[in-house]
Amino acid sequence: MKIRWLGHSSFKLTESTGVSVVTDPYDGSKLGGVKFPEVEADVVTISHSHFDHNNAEAVKGYRLLLNGTGAHEIDGVDISGFLSYHDDKKGALRGRNIVFRFRMDGVEVCHLGDIGEKITPMLAELIGAINILLVPIGGKYTIDADEAKEYVDYLMPDVVIPMHYMHEDYLTDVDEIDDFLKKFNKSDIEYVDSDEIKFDRAEFDGDRTRVIVLQSPRVE
Repeated sequence: MKIRWLGHSSFKLTESTGVSVVTDPYDGSKLGGVKFPEVEADVVTISHSHFDHNNAEAVKGYRLLLNGTGAHEIDGVDISGFLSYHDDKKGALRGRNIVFRFRMDGVEVCHLGDIGEKITPMLAELIGAINILLVPIGGKYTIDADEAKEYVDYLMPDVVIPMHYMHEDYLTDVDEIDDFLKKFNKSDIEYVDSDEIKFDRAEFDGDRTRVIVLQSPRVE
């Protein structure tokens, strides 16, 4: 399977069969000129209704829009949504958030959306064993670096891809990536000179967690 970072909390996940999912498409005009790329997908998932996560109209050709809990299947791709919260007050401040789990080519991927609550045994049980964790780290509106590391330690994925952190020219006040990366051994951090990476189920051995930093989205 392939994962392409579209910027902010948006990714395009593509199975070898060609079935694709875009998570949390955003309105780039409100993020400081970050342009959301032209992209097509079969499925769009929305973790919550804020402008920087719910711009489904920017994705062409989708057949299914998911913005709630429940289990779904499309052309062999399994998708499940679990209720969580956008803050640590049971949603009283910023509402609910949907955590999505995808199974593509035998690879289990979890997208945490704009989760704002700490990891709990109940949420960990819902998410289950995963290979790849897409986790926000910027704080302010989501969990911060410390809380994100707790998710990593609890869920023990094979790969972590950080998202929702500060980039040059963003009109946000979220944290940069450095504080999160400092929590890992340098030997476990991989910088990819691209916004896309391929994964094969056979490469996950469970021996360690790799932190993969994809190329920053372009700002126009």
